[in-house]
Amino acid sequence: MKTIAALSPAPGSDFELTEVELTEPQAAEIVVKIAATGLCHTDLSVRDTLPAEMFPRVFGHEGAGVVEWVGDDVSGVAVGDHVVLSFRACRSCGQCHRQGVGYCESTVLLNYLGTRMDGSTTYLHDGAPLFGSFFGQSSFAQHVIAYADNAVVVDPTYDLSRIGPFGCGFQTGAGTVLNVLAPGADDALVVYGAGAVGLAAIAAARGAGVATVVAVDLMTSRLETAASYGATVLNPAELDAGSIVSQIKELTNGGATHALDTTGVAGVIRDGVAALRPRGELAVLGLGAPEITLDAIDVMMNGKVVRGSVEGDSDPQQMVPRLLELAAAGHFDVDRLISSYRFDQIGAAIADSASGVAVKPVLTW
Repeated sequence: MKTIAALSPAPGSDFELTEVELTEPQAAEIVVKIAATGLCHTDLSVRDTLPAEMFPRVFGHEGAGVVEWVGDDVSGVAVGDHVVLSFRACRSCGQCHRQGVGYCESTVLLNYLGTRMDGSTTYLHDGAPLFGSFFGQSSFAQHVIAYADNAVVVDPTYDLSRIGPFGCGFQTGAGTVLNVLAPGADDALVVYGAGAVGLAAIAAARGAGVATVVAVDLMTSRLETAASYGATVLNPAELDAGSIVSQIKELTNGGATHALDTTGVAGVIRDGVAALRPRGELAVLGLGAPEITLDAIDVMMNGKVVRGSVEGDSDPQQMVPRLLELAAAGHFDVDRLISSYRFDQIGAAIADSASGVAVKPVLTW
């Protein structure tokens, strides 16, 4: 079938709305008509770093829409279901069972390679194979091929134009707080980077009753949003050189019990570890510096923990409904973070996200 996609023709290129063709869906697949898709930094960072031979390509991994077709081998999803799309996992390997679906042994093949496991593509462009299957969806398109394992069926009363980011960005930030760090009311959480993931973490922490939350960012607009949740805000650019650690320790009564970094910047992570109190824990979420130098004596002598997390250690089939319920009850207030754009405004959405005008752009058809 013919559909429209925001096509990326080459690494770092602008997205181009163009007609593409959905290939014949297989028995284990579903077809979803997309209502809206969140724009995530991962879409852009992967677009800018993949080799040229892996293009042209369709990105997008925070899709929400309505199921239009279901293969014979699919269970748990039916035509007409409203779904939020998330990442894929095989759900059968040892890693999926022991560590969680975010650590699936087939993560790269299922989410990043651009093809089905059999090497075929879900899209064609001018009759030629077009890389897709990004997070098992490539939802920068009006119609996508997805799977029961990454399609979360949701209540049809939810607004599809607002809930796509629950499949990745909001899930990552909130999941890291609720599943990984689990700060209590008397703990102190510091969030480095107040973009969509960081602000979702702050919203989750405040909804869970964490009294002391500090947000660190360079953008005034993002710090203002963090402050609207009741977070104390710090802009390192407004502080004396090297004083960020002492400032955080002062605000958290001796150091953060918990912290998370969304920046991927080595110096920020280093400061984040230094600002932990003894036995504090920092979770690294952002893609960035491949190497980070830490004070090993400080880490060892103070029992500090530095760990990574994929998607907030979430299983979307449980976490997305949980977060939607928390949001409906007023305990995870992230709707204020969303700015809507038509798909033909994708360039403006990217620019507004980079400048801080928009926290979480959502592209709608």
